[in-house]
Amino acid sequence: MAKTVSPEAISTILANPSPESSSDLPEIVVQVLDLKPTGNRYMFTASDGKMKLKAILQSGLSSEVVSGNIQNLGLVRILDYTLNDIPTKNEKYLIVTRCEAVSPALDAEYKAEANNAEETSIVLNPKEEVDVMKMEVKNGGPGIILKPKQEIVAKSAAQIVNEQNVNMAPAARMGMNRRIYPLLSLNPYQGMWTIKVRVTSKGSVRTYKNARGEGCVFNIELTDEDGTQIQATMFNDAARKFYDKFALGKVYYISKGTLRVANKQFNTVKNDYEMNLNENSEVEEVSNEAAFIPETKYIFVPIDELGPYVNGRELVDVIGVVQSVSPTVSIRRKSNNETIPKRDITIADETKKTVVISLWNDLATTVGQELVDMADKSPVVAIKTLKVGDFQGVSLSTLSKSVVAINPEIPEAKKLRNWFDSEGKETSLASVGAGLSPTTKGGARSMYSDRVFLSHIVSNSSLGEDKPVFFSIKAYVSYIKPDQTMWYRACKTCNKKVTEAIGSGYWCEGCQKDDNECSLRYIMVVKVSDASDEAWLSVFNEEAEKILGCSADELNKLKTEEGETSYQMKLKEATWVPHLFRVSVTPHEYNNDRRQRITVRAIVPLDYAAESRYLMEEISKMKISQ
Repeated sequence: MAKTVSPEAISTILANPSPESSSDLPEIVVQVLDLKPTGNRYMFTASDGKMKLKAILQSGLSSEVVSGNIQNLGLVRILDYTLNDIPTKNEKYLIVTRCEAVSPALDAEYKAEANNAEETSIVLNPKEEVDVMKMEVKNGGPGIILKPKQEIVAKSAAQIVNEQNVNMAPAARMGMNRRIYPLLSLNPYQGMWTIKVRVTSKGSVRTYKNARGEGCVFNIELTDEDGTQIQATMFNDAARKFYDKFALGKVYYISKGTLRVANKQFNTVKNDYEMNLNENSEVEEVSNEAAFIPETKYIFVPIDELGPYVNGRELVDVIGVVQSVSPTVSIRRKSNNETIPKRDITIADETKKTVVISLWNDLATTVGQELVDMADKSPVVAIKTLKVGDFQGVSLSTLSKSVVAINPEIPEAKKLRNWFDSEGKETSLASVGAGLSPTTKGGARSMYSDRVFLSHIVSNSSLGEDKPVFFSIKAYVSYIKPDQTMWYRACKTCNKKVTEAIGSGYWCEGCQKDDNECSLRYIMVVKVSDASDEAWLSVFNEEAEKILGCSADELNKLKTEEGETSYQMKLKEATWVPHLFRVSVTPHEYNNDRRQRITVRAIVPLDYAAESRYLMEEISKMKISQ
């Protein structure tokens, strides 16, 4: 075949937006323009020299770009595709599901010559056709030879497929007639489609009650063989019909569903759309075909960029080298008094930052124990679907649908391993909560975003009425009351308050057990000041240790052995030292007096280089606004 662009290739695609069978497609060769990555896929503009069309390569074809087979300005032959029509944007997107490289990059963009007689068609009206034929007969010359019009019989796609496969066996006909759409190609404006997906997460049936009455609902997460995910929701009759039908881990054909824009308030799957299935939807388990194992697709967030995700609904994927693994502890839930296991691991990545990840339930006992056994080898872990919290500034926590892979065979893991072996193991690492960059992209939400003066908080008594609000402040600890209750006796297992047991020891209500020993944990208030105002802040154990430079047990020992003077000197040493505070503000009533409760959520010492960069950015903003 000639290595050239197919004439009218884009017109052919537009005329047949969703071909029933790739074997019926004509030769479609287009030039690749403006090739660029978007996530784990590549976008480009398909051109035939006359017309252009925005296109995206399915994720499975990304390796063709990485290997250099598909190049910008090169030619590709499109073997299968779906054309998405998005009326709200008045655009069409070509989703290329199968293609092959025809030619490497050409010297320049191909453009069809408008005056090339061989490539230019002549369109004549019926009357002109008759006049030309008469002129040919009169002059006796060849003139312009016009072929008679061919009679076109319109047939539906179903009729064509039925004629082609009428002699096939039933199973073969079913395989030919079922066109499987990748999840990436679906949108709310498509008609009929069929997908082949695996159930990778299944929720329980929940009941609800609203103005329209009572009902039930349940959700599942579906993944196709390219690793693309989507959430499907079923209400009432559909929920009752399909709940037992869907089994976790099994593969299904699904059709006759609808799509809508995803409501991110209730949907954590990384997809712009979500699927609704009703009682008329069709669900068929894949039993006679080879099932597939979906490729786990990660969208890794570097550790130093986790800040903007703190306490948000968006879930993240991370990868890192394991630095430490803690023993398993039992945590008692307040909701049902059930005890569940928890284990913390600390990981680091090339940003030279570390973060603590809490593994819960089976992940704590199975994967966690596996990491304990190989901790001396510093394994690489990739974890999908984590919630970002604000404990110690930034922390991560697994969910029921989280997936942990140890030493995965992916490029990111190999790159991280090479970094750690060559320089990472000798590099000084810092917690992400203790050394954040002042730029938003650097994950600085915990310390540098929402920076305000104390006067902004103190003068706005209505702050936090609906829900807690968070701010960052730079301030000095100006006073610590020495006669306040500085600590409480805590259980060494769950950190909850203990009471003296009858006889001896301490009783923990949370763990429902006696213990011979307990630990002391800080619970105190400090006065902080900045150039605008001052305020009292509630400070808990980890943050108080950073202010005072010692644990509550150590401070109590100092007070007991060396006396009140040494104790007060220790408190005085902690004052007039600058800190960056991340605080939450909520209303609080005390003796019928409504007050603000300002609680320290994270604290780090002042990084003068980072603070200087922040101030310079603020000065630049002031200059621009003038």
